[in-house]
Amino acid sequence: MSRQAPLVFIMAAGLGTRMKSETAKVLHKVAGRPMLHWVVTTARSAGASRVVAILGHQIEAVRTSLDASFGAGAVDIAQQAEQRGTGHAVQCALPSVANEPDDRIVVILTGDAPLLPAERISELVAAAAASPAGMALVSTVPDRPMPYGRLVRDDKGVLAKIVEHPDASPEQRLIKDTNAGFYAIRLGHLRSDLSKLSADNAKAELYLTDLVAHAYARGGATSIEAPFTEVTGINDRVDLAAVETAARKRINEGWMRAGVTMIDPASTYVDAEVGPLGKDVILGANVALRGKTTIGDGVQIDHGAVITDASIAAGTHIKPYSVVAESQIGERAQIGPFSHLRPGTRVDEDVHLGNFVETKKTHMMAGAKANHLAYLGDASVGAKCNIGAGVITCNYDGVGKYKTTIEAGAFVGSDSQLVAPVTIGRDAYVGSGTTVTKDVPRGALAITRVKQVNVEGWADRFREAQSKRKKPPEGG
Repeated sequence: MSRQAPLVFIMAAGLGTRMKSETAKVLHKVAGRPMLHWVVTTARSAGASRVVAILGHQIEAVRTSLDASFGAGAVDIAQQAEQRGTGHAVQCALPSVANEPDDRIVVILTGDAPLLPAERISELVAAAAASPAGMALVSTVPDRPMPYGRLVRDDKGVLAKIVEHPDASPEQRLIKDTNAGFYAIRLGHLRSDLSKLSADNAKAELYLTDLVAHAYARGGATSIEAPFTEVTGINDRVDLAAVETAARKRINEGWMRAGVTMIDPASTYVDAEVGPLGKDVILGANVALRGKTTIGDGVQIDHGAVITDASIAAGTHIKPYSVVAESQIGERAQIGPFSHLRPGTRVDEDVHLGNFVETKKTHMMAGAKANHLAYLGDASVGAKCNIGAGVITCNYDGVGKYKTTIEAGAFVGSDSQLVAPVTIGRDAYVGSGTTVTKDVPRGALAITRVKQVNVEGWADRFREAQSKRKKPPEGG
């Protein structure tokens, strides 16, 4: 086996017309990660020394996506400006490896088959290195009729050629062993064999599968079999949904084996970029963890919560139907039910945010509480503050946004409005129903309610007057 790490080509230039989308097919997401990024990540996990993505349709959008995820230039780009088949695609990539020696193993993958595992790529590389023909490929037996190329063998069982479905005879289409579309071949053979390809076929394209016939002259390519679930490609939205389901099942099983409890794995959605998840995490039914979310030990996330690009520290409880996005939550916090933590929220340890509380760009310091029906935007809430029901920070005047500062130990009574910019001093009180428009000193009471007036006997007189009112005639 070659001691050198393999080179990897990823074919990702197709139009993807069956997706019926303005988005390039290879940028459609599987478990939150673009399908092409799955393939790049797997290639790297398999030890690829270089990854060359062969792009065509929406090349700049795809390049930008790759650079954003893996770093500028980390994935080499080859352009297939004209779509003339898979063989032509790989021809377009050869200049990218012009300085590489002939004995390097090149792995050829497709950008729309995201579930091939790294260990299968390693097995493919080993098979190619050991093959007398210097070539190996992945075969599969589909679980349903598929228009895949058939593996045709000679009377000794040696792989002689691959016949593409449009060119196959009725007898050849009965062959169960099909081409999965993944190859490994020594670079010298690849250079030589690509130059011999012909477009003499039903599609008038250069078929990469014709390399197998050239390998037969050297003793025959080796095939390794993989389950159909590993090699399934995505052509349309139906395929995308099927692969999504398989990917999520794989992700969930991995986390459960690592110590995460999922009450209903079939309804639990954990994106590919999520992690780490700590020990003894409990995820309720219909929980969704998205983006680059991280979860600490012993966190419980209840039914219907949606967490996106957030970090949640150990011992926190996220109650049902809470939504958390781009926020940091400290240890032992209590969030929800029905809380909404918008981007820029920072919650320290032992904070309580309860029913229908919304935060945005707000720092809740240790032990602070807002248990009911509050909006806290562009705010700093000090340690052990208590925010009553119905409190809002009026942070936007139609032009600019301003900050509210509530210092440690302050108490803000229910149904108060804090008109920013404003500061509530340490240990101060704001009486219920107050509109605060200027700073409240430390330890002071702010109150702006109108003085209460009780009119004795008014209710009895009102009811008596109402009873004497003449009722309108029926049907009038």
